[in-house]
Amino acid sequence: MIRLDLSSAPKWLDLGAGLRLHVLPVTTAIMVVARNDPVVEALPEGASKEEQALVMAKAVARRVVTGWEGVGDADGNPVPVTPEGIDALLDIWPVFEVFQTRCLAPHLMLDAEKNAFAPSPTGTSVGATATAKPAKARAWTARRG
Repeated sequence: MIRLDLSSAPKWLDLGAGLRLHVLPVTTAIMVVARNDPVVEALPEGASKEEQALVMAKAVARRVVTGWEGVGDADGNPVPVTPEGIDALLDIWPVFEVFQTRCLAPHLMLDAEKNAFAPSPTGTSVGATATAKPAKARAWTARRG
């Protein structure tokens, strides 16, 4: 079942260890703009799925993160949200994993689910189980039966 959350209000996303991100909802418009991000478009043809995921997550995060708590500089002083700061934050593996899981995955899973009901590649009967037996098998079964 698809659950529609028609609220366009930003929400706090708790990433653990005192880190919270204030994020806008991930909408179709945000995903389209993120896919057209110059960094995403500059990915080489043979980029790994992992590299694609990181670059796309950063592109989305730069558009949805409007604030944060628990992010500081080397001296522990709070720092403002900037595109460079968002990229640096997502370069921290556990932060990337939680952001990916809690912010992006619900939208990406829905996209993947539609593939479960896709038509068979060469028609509707491709996935059907054969019920006919070759003539040799029928004759052998009749003799044993």
